[in-house]
Amino acid sequence: MPRLSEAIAALDALWPPGSAEAWDAVGTVCGDPDQEVSRVLFAVDPVQEIVDEAVKLGADLLVTHHPLYLRGTTTVAASTFKGRVVHTLIKNDIALHVAHTNADRADPGVSDALAGALDLRVVRPLVPDPADPEGRRGLGRVCALDHPITVRELAARAAERLPATAQGIRVAGDPDAIVRTVAVSGGSGDSLFEDVRAAGVDAFLTADLRHHPASEARAHSPLALLDAAHWATEWPWCELAAAQLDEISDRHGWDLRVHVSKTVTDPWNSHSPSPGAPN
Repeated sequence: MPRLSEAIAALDALWPPGSAEAWDAVGTVCGDPDQEVSRVLFAVDPVQEIVDEAVKLGADLLVTHHPLYLRGTTTVAASTFKGRVVHTLIKNDIALHVAHTNADRADPGVSDALAGALDLRVVRPLVPDPADPEGRRGLGRVCALDHPITVRELAARAAERLPATAQGIRVAGDPDAIVRTVAVSGGSGDSLFEDVRAAGVDAFLTADLRHHPASEARAHSPLALLDAAHWATEWPWCELAAAQLDEISDRHGWDLRVHVSKTVTDPWNSHSPSPGAPN
C-alpha cells in the first residue's frame, strides 16, 4: 500500500497544483503524509454527508473537486459545520485532498469528462492554457457531434446521461435548431460567454447561468444555452479521476480500492414547475 505522500504525488502529477487559479485553494487539507492508503473515495463536495460515507466505507483518503476552505478560516471548531468535517476526518484517520481549477484545466479534465458523458468529441480547449505548448489544456472544451441533432435532442441527452437532479436541464433558444458543435464547461460557465461566441459553436452546455449574462448572450446570437445543475456537470469527473488513479495503482502494484460517491450533494432537492410553463 502507498503512503499518503506517494498517493498525493500521483494526484499532483495528474492535476498540478500550480495550474490552479490564483484565488483557488487546492491540495491536501488534512492527513498524515506517512499514513498508509488502501481505500480512496472521490466526490464533488467535501460536506458532512460525504465524509460520513467515507467513514462508513473505511476510506483512508477522500478526494473532492470543491475546496473545503476556499477563503480561509480562523477556526476548525466542531461547532461549525466545516469544523465538524475536519474533526470527523481527523478522528477517523481520513485525509482530504482537493483538485479544483487544476482539474478543470487538466488534460483530461472536468470538461473532458462532461463531454464524454454526452458522447461529444472534444476538438480543443475553449480557453487554451497559454502554458501548454500542445494546446490541449485549458478551461472548457469545444466539441463536435458525430451527426447533427436538435437542441431539444441535445437537452434530452444531457438529462438522460448526467446524474438526475431537481433542476434537470434548462434550455434557452429554439428547441428545433440544429446543433453540430457544442462548447461545454463543467461548473459555473457564464464568465466564458465571450470565448463561446468566439468559438462559433451552436450551443453551450454548462451550469449556474444567471439571468443577465444569459439574456445578453441570447441577444448577441442564436446560440442555444443548456443550463444543468452545477454538481451534475462536475460529477462525471469523479469517475474519470477514479479510473486514472486505478491505472496508477495497477502500474505501481498498489492494490488500491477506488470508489466514486453516488450521493447527490446538489443543494436543490425538489422542483415545482409553474402551471402552463413551456416544457
